[in-house]
Amino acid sequence: MELLMQSLKMGINSELYIKDPESSDLGKKIVEHSISMIDEMGFERFTFKKLGLRIKSNESSIYRYFENKHKLLLYLASWYWGWLEYRMVFATNGISDPREKLKKAIEVLTQNVQEDSSVSHINEVVLNRIIIDEYSKSLLVKEVGKEKKDGYFIVYKRLVGRLGKMVEEVDKDYRYPNSLASTVLEGALYQYFLREHFSTLTDCDENITPTEYFTDLVFSILKKA
Repeated sequence: MELLMQSLKMGINSELYIKDPESSDLGKKIVEHSISMIDEMGFERFTFKKLGLRIKSNESSIYRYFENKHKLLLYLASWYWGWLEYRMVFATNGISDPREKLKKAIEVLTQNVQEDSSVSHINEVVLNRIIIDEYSKSLLVKEVGKEKKDGYFIVYKRLVGRLGKMVEEVDKDYRYPNSLASTVLEGALYQYFLREHFSTLTDCDENITPTEYFTDLVFSILKKA
């Protein structure tokens, strides 16, 4: 798992950063503290100036790594989706039964996130909260079409594709495998958001998890093998 995590950055589009933050202690510190600060104050109030004060570094040094905070958010999102992808691949490797493989994949992609000690400068639990609350802000921008063409969302698209293929392996006649896969990924974030902020709009609570809901949803749709 540790070797997989070390190669994770290779899946992130290099256009998202000016200098690879994984290449230096300062870069890792920028990533680590940006995660905690966005979690504390929200993406709108977060600035590179505030980050510079937190890490006791010039604001200009942060701009040597990221062009702006939007690119930083896209980088964090790509890292998160890549981390989930590797966890899913690791957890499903060796499972031959297509239904059990898909069930395990849904579990990994929708369960409560636990901190992974393989990457010391990134708290995955906190990053998960950011993705739940802030990920849509990386998509709902006027430039999203160009950013998609530039490959900024390649990691997320690859993860949807992997899950979509697992759906096809369970039911080759199902016409919407990628739609179902993206519904699971996006829906899991939304269900956690609703559970935290609008509990009357979801059935997920302390007893019913998003994993239970999406497992039931997917296998109610697909044909039995």
